[in-house]
Amino acid sequence: MPLGAARFGLLGGVADLGKLELIETQTYSSGVSFVDFTSIQESTYNVHLLQYSNVSSTEPTANVNLNIRFYESGVLETASVYQNAFQFGGTGGVFGENKSTSQDTLGTFAGNFQNSKANGYIYLYNLGNSSKYSFVTGHSFFGHPTLGAFFLFGGGVLPQASTVDGIRVMISSGNYDAFDISLYGIAES
Repeated sequence: MPLGAARFGLLGGVADLGKLELIETQTYSSGVSFVDFTSIQESTYNVHLLQYSNVSSTEPTANVNLNIRFYESGVLETASVYQNAFQFGGTGGVFGENKSTSQDTLGTFAGNFQNSKANGYIYLYNLGNSSKYSFVTGHSFFGHPTLGAFFLFGGGVLPQASTVDGIRVMISSGNYDAFDISLYGIAES
């Protein structure tokens, strides 16, 4: 095989860097307040990806939000120790930010209204590394038939060095139609 092919990982046995590897998919259904990913393979992957699509609120007026928390060595971290910074905007000219240095969750990744559909992803870094902080970055986009389109992006950190070995995805309030949320590891990351 030519040397150029080897450089691009086309030889047998060469790692497929950056490949998404599905760890688990769970269905989030109305009436369920959270789902836990407890086998995240944190010693295998340095970077994880959570992906969600077609998240639809069934609330008549209230916003309902998708947030996450971490398990540290099997114990759910519920204290107000998470830090977040997010920006949002919409086609109606509404723009703003949310930020905090003392939240009990890692951000609002999908906030939406009735009859809107949200799609998005969250990257998670250093979860299995007990000597580093655990970080997240995320982006969500949703559209509403009369209110228009909205975006949300930002990130957060658990500013304490620990081994994160689980992820809780939770709805802050209200109800959603059933949707799937998938956790991936990024190979050789």
